[in-house]
Amino acid sequence: MRTMSWTLVSFVLAGSTSLAAVAAAQPPLTADQAVRMALERNSQIIAANAGLVSARGGLYSSYSAVLPNLSASLGRSGTWTKKSTGSSVFLGGVRENPRTDLDSYSTSPSLSGGWSIFRLSSFANLRAAQHALTAARMQQATSRSEVAFATRQQFYLVVQAVKQIGVATEALRVARDSEHLVRAKYEVGSVSRADVLQAQVHTSQAQLDSITAVHSLLVGRDELATLVGVEASKMADVDTSLSFTAHAYDEASLLREAEANRPDLQGARASLKSAQAGLRSANLNRLPYVTLNYGLDYRPRSNFKQTAFDTLNLITGRIGPLDTPLVTSGGSRRDLDYQVSVSLNLDLFTGFQTEAGIADARANLMRAQDAYNVLARNLSAQVHEAWLTYQQALTSEAVAEVSVASAVENLRLNQEKYRVGSATILDLITAESTLASAQSQLVGALAGIRVAEAGIDQARGRAE
Repeated sequence: MRTMSWTLVSFVLAGSTSLAAVAAAQPPLTADQAVRMALERNSQIIAANAGLVSARGGLYSSYSAVLPNLSASLGRSGTWTKKSTGSSVFLGGVRENPRTDLDSYSTSPSLSGGWSIFRLSSFANLRAAQHALTAARMQQATSRSEVAFATRQQFYLVVQAVKQIGVATEALRVARDSEHLVRAKYEVGSVSRADVLQAQVHTSQAQLDSITAVHSLLVGRDELATLVGVEASKMADVDTSLSFTAHAYDEASLLREAEANRPDLQGARASLKSAQAGLRSANLNRLPYVTLNYGLDYRPRSNFKQTAFDTLNLITGRIGPLDTPLVTSGGSRRDLDYQVSVSLNLDLFTGFQTEAGIADARANLMRAQDAYNVLARNLSAQVHEAWLTYQQALTSEAVAEVSVASAVENLRLNQEKYRVGSATILDLITAESTLASAQSQLVGALAGIRVAEAGIDQARGRAE
């Protein structure tokens, strides 16, 4: 039994020592600082930021369908023909063509492009992309709200664990003192063996509570470090202040504020508008549309050189070689060539691609409508739940304060009775346990108030 007790104590001391080493030479970490760190490094925030970038890319893509496009090119081409021969029909007879070489070059700077100047589906798709970008912004704000609330909640759980260690450590010290006192009385025969066993049980329970408190703190710190995006070994100790100011929240005002400010509700509304515009765009793909195509060649030029090695006798129709090859060259230049065409288009059959797009858009609309309805329907219940949780936390804190005061007075009375012999050691141990339990409940109630405050802020759209 004695070996087991020392093992438990060693575990508690090792845990406490490791925590002290972690926080050495670092200022305490406050809840607001933890939230700021989480909003910069948390993976959920990074994913939300990536979603916003993707939505912005979708908007740019939609703009490309309604704006004209223009491209520029500079072309240089050459053609080389060597010893070209053949035959042709002339005056009812077939004659051989003389051998020739031909080299030609051309240069053409040009601009070209197109524009769907009257495609209604593209404008509806642009509107859908604009709403989708708004929804992505609101989703980013929702993620920030969720991460901020989760960080504050975990932060105050860590603070609670730190406070619980203090309560458990003091309870363990009192339990050991009581056990030593009981053992001394047992040795002189003033208490029974059962009282000694009861004191040992009380000490063992206090040791177990200390171990549990240290374990809760170590696990809580790891979870908080994950949320804020740092290594647990490099995270500073937390600010253990649990002071608060009670607020008289009005539930109706909270609900109105939530309806106006909740980013998840605004995002669902924007997603619904985007889905509605997407369905209109899919249906408008059935209509004809007008396209404009244009091109411009600026100062194109070309030149050629033809070399003839044979000559044709027009009288006899025979070909003979030239003593000296005959070279002919030339070229052409123009200031400007341009082309413009306007066409009316109608996609008569796309292999059911249009119908598939309409079906997908209608399914997206159904999902967006349901998501918005669920949020709007449950908003009042969420605000009411947050308000009730806060009221419960305030009540729990008030009750815990009374319980601690009563437990302190009860312990004092039992200590007086024990000194005069009117109370047993069991009564004293019970009073000590009651005080430790009341102090633990008070710590939990104080932490619960801070978490409930964060819940109120999240419910009304002010979690950051």
